[in-house]
Amino acid sequence: MTGTIFALATAPGRAAVAIIRISGPEARAALVALAGGSPKPGRARVRGLRAGDGALLDRALVLFFAGPRSFTGEDCVELHLHGGGGVIDGVAEALLALGLRPAGPGEFTRRAFENGKLELDQAEAVADLVDAETRAQARQALGQFEGRLGARYNGWREALIEALARLEAAVDFPDEEVPPDIAQKARAGLERLAGDIDAALADDARGRRVREGYRVAVIGAPNAGKSSLINGLSGREAAIVTHTPGTTRDIIEIPLIIDSFKVLLADTAGIRATEEAVEIEGVRRARAWADGADLRLWVVDQSASGGDWKLASDLVRRDDVCVLNKADLPTGADRGGAAAIAAEVGARAIATSMLKGKAAEVEAELSVRVRRDLSGGDFPAVTRSRHQALLREARAHLGRALEGLAEPELAAEDARLAARSLARISGRVDAEDILERVFATFCIGK
Repeated sequence: MTGTIFALATAPGRAAVAIIRISGPEARAALVALAGGSPKPGRARVRGLRAGDGALLDRALVLFFAGPRSFTGEDCVELHLHGGGGVIDGVAEALLALGLRPAGPGEFTRRAFENGKLELDQAEAVADLVDAETRAQARQALGQFEGRLGARYNGWREALIEALARLEAAVDFPDEEVPPDIAQKARAGLERLAGDIDAALADDARGRRVREGYRVAVIGAPNAGKSSLINGLSGREAAIVTHTPGTTRDIIEIPLIIDSFKVLLADTAGIRATEEAVEIEGVRRARAWADGADLRLWVVDQSASGGDWKLASDLVRRDDVCVLNKADLPTGADRGGAAAIAAEVGARAIATSMLKGKAAEVEAELSVRVRRDLSGGDFPAVTRSRHQALLREARAHLGRALEGLAEPELAAEDARLAARSLARISGRVDAEDILERVFATFCIGK
């Protein structure tokens, strides 16, 4: 990526202030051409910005940051403009006339990575900070940006290098005065590291759930009260409520914030036997979403006796919640059957009534589950699928190294490959094959 780039760093649309960022070797020259001069690095000054024909474009606050002491490591400029679209378009046209080009998605942060200002996991944290919708997401992204994730990976990598030094000593100096069991002395360190990675992989869902949202599927038979529960939890009429079975045909996802965590609540099609093609597809999608959810709220009409609850019972797992709805009505035969299945699989049963649109009991239980599953004393070692894949790769190499310590040369190669996998998380080696994929998710101007 070469040349000098520019982009609007604030959201498009009418606003009091809009910021255009510029980065590259011609950044200062562009500022001088627009503003007639450049302030000292790190100083803010108000300047009139003019087009090539001398026409005044705006009076703006301008800043110059000299590389390498800038976000990208290059000369950078910020133009704090009035937020009208005409002002922004005029300045952009003037920058194009000066030979600058618009930045691609994530190009500023990619330049920061390529110039050694950020590790790759920190660059990912920048995107997560921009996308953060909750305080929990922002806290996690800030921790990653400040290097907490990279520090853990680098600590593991250093432990691997220490073990690797012992293995290579056994290979390179077999006839020298080194302990005959030096290769076996690497075992304790490798086993300890394998345990750490196993623990991280066992906890791998927590970081991604915070970042992407905790997925909760509301399942059950038609007219059990799923949509009423959705509306009660969301505090609005997010789902259509009628007495007609099969009203909900597709997945309706409602984002919530519970205890500063993002939750995706899904209203699904009623699980029942049907011959109607659209409803069959709705049921298939409901089952698929529920199967991949972090928690299922199984809604049962406890006043019914038709046994409709049975068709969704196979989706219920241990620690799910069975919502025995319509508790204001006389108890039917379905309550006992559903409660027995819930007890058998280890799901918690909650009796409630959505008659008045209240979901306090379920909301309280949902809050407990979200805090339990997403809170943690340690910073999560996995926040993206990419991290998980590379940790699994490193763990596989570690396993082979431990199994092959009797042949130090082969064990050393596996330890080296494990260290390489860990290094790829921070982008220290072999980064090029993943850069396009990582930075393609960024917005323009970052």
